[in-house]
Amino acid sequence: MTDNLTHHHQSTRGEPRVALVTCDRLADLDPDDRLVLAPLAAHGVTAEAAVWDDPDVDWATYDLAVLRSPWDYALRRDEFVAWAESVPQLANPADVVRWNTDKRYLGELAAAGVPTVPTGWVEPGQEWTPPADSGEYVIKPAVSAGSQDTGRYDLADPEHRELAVAHVRRLSAAGRVTMVQPYLSAVDTAGETALLFLAGPHGPAYSHAIRKGPMLDGPDLGVEGLYKPEEITARTATPEQLAVAERVLAAVPGGAQRLLYARVDLIPGADGSPVLVELELTEPSLFLGYADGAPERLADAIRTHLPHRAP
Repeated sequence: MTDNLTHHHQSTRGEPRVALVTCDRLADLDPDDRLVLAPLAAHGVTAEAAVWDDPDVDWATYDLAVLRSPWDYALRRDEFVAWAESVPQLANPADVVRWNTDKRYLGELAAAGVPTVPTGWVEPGQEWTPPADSGEYVIKPAVSAGSQDTGRYDLADPEHRELAVAHVRRLSAAGRVTMVQPYLSAVDTAGETALLFLAGPHGPAYSHAIRKGPMLDGPDLGVEGLYKPEEITARTATPEQLAVAERVLAAVPGGAQRLLYARVDLIPGADGSPVLVELELTEPSLFLGYADGAPERLADAIRTHLPHRAP
């Protein structure tokens, strides 16, 4: 650990204390998240990594807990949501965590008029037959982190059709809701654009954007594995992308003003216009290292969410 990362029993009395919430496999934080430590320290804020399911952590001793990399929650979502509801000061708030950790929120946003990737849902125990057309489709669980349990299938290929059915059955047998989406080919060329918003005086403000290259190259065969490598580059968001992102944030239940951060992931749709593929409000990578000033902007966002202390 660096000097800026303090154990939870060593923080300096009188300084604001912030927990950066992670999982045990990243107990010293994801390297990108560590970039915010120095800017926080420069403002007298003691920041420390804390593992969300560590029973020895006393969350009440922190002025604020900021969700960063608790990436092992997907198979324990109920436990994770219950934990979030128990934390006195959490960003983003627990009701946002409950809503955003089940990707059925995409259906709510679509109903609110947000342009989204068309999505079908298969409940556990429900029979599913692949679409009759021969396009490519993505199958993944409604509760997931990273690209775990996610596959890409060309339904013109009989073997892929069988593998797609097996994938849905595997998720169903585990009691998980399945998402079925058409694979948008523009991701292979234009890639996915992630727009990052960080809290400012008047709610989330656009900070920066990155491009993610294609990650799915075939079916999910049920082999255990963690996050596939991502091809990331800096990108400048277009006015059209920014407009769609603002529409997405405007539709967040309870209002976007409460959010410390938001990541809006967009892909060009069939007509080239941006559509939402995912809204990340719980534990997104913020790609701080890809934009000048981004670590400082996150530190400022955290400071805006610190409760006012009595003198």
